[in-house]
Amino acid sequence: MTHDHDHDHHDNDLDPMAARVRALETILTRKGLVDAAAIDAIVETYETKVGPRNGAHVVVKAWSDPAFADWLRRDATAAIASLGYAGRQGEHMQAVFNTAETHNLVVCTLCSCYPWSVLGLPPVWYKAPPYRSRAVLDPRGVLAEFGLVLPEGQKVRVWDSTAELRYLVIPMQPEGTEGWSEDRLAKLVSRDSMIGTAVALAPEAA
Repeated sequence: MTHDHDHDHHDNDLDPMAARVRALETILTRKGLVDAAAIDAIVETYETKVGPRNGAHVVVKAWSDPAFADWLRRDATAAIASLGYAGRQGEHMQAVFNTAETHNLVVCTLCSCYPWSVLGLPPVWYKAPPYRSRAVLDPRGVLAEFGLVLPEGQKVRVWDSTAELRYLVIPMQPEGTEGWSEDRLAKLVSRDSMIGTAVALAPEAA
């Protein structure tokens, strides 16, 4: 596994956007303008709901439109940008598609590179050293801790993000959802399913 991380883009493991957000949080909290608990609630909302909607749109478009799915496989950066979700200049995206034979899992072993443009804020655990090391050494064990036990015959492929190349997992479309509207399908696509620590929700969850 090769690592080509550009550490000039990282300041204590923070993306420039994250660094600005952190600085703003500090200023607002010190001035007593914002309660720290309120900030935590806002961050959680962006981590789990608002941010991942972009990625969910990409996934659902791939499920619903074979031509877009093919474009996503060939040039994810351009396909994703066509929907209005462009990353920083020089940042490339690769979409990795889950199949019955292979489940994909994304990690950043050296820092915390993450596809902000499609997933919003990274979860705390994604940046934690135990996840970053164990996702490579024992991916099945890590997935089991997230509550995802894969079929014995399905292999796990681990992708290591860098400052230049970030990954988006395209989960398999759940059975029984053919013909659903994009809005309805999007409710089945969680942030974690686009990192690979979960799969898309079952139809009854919608």
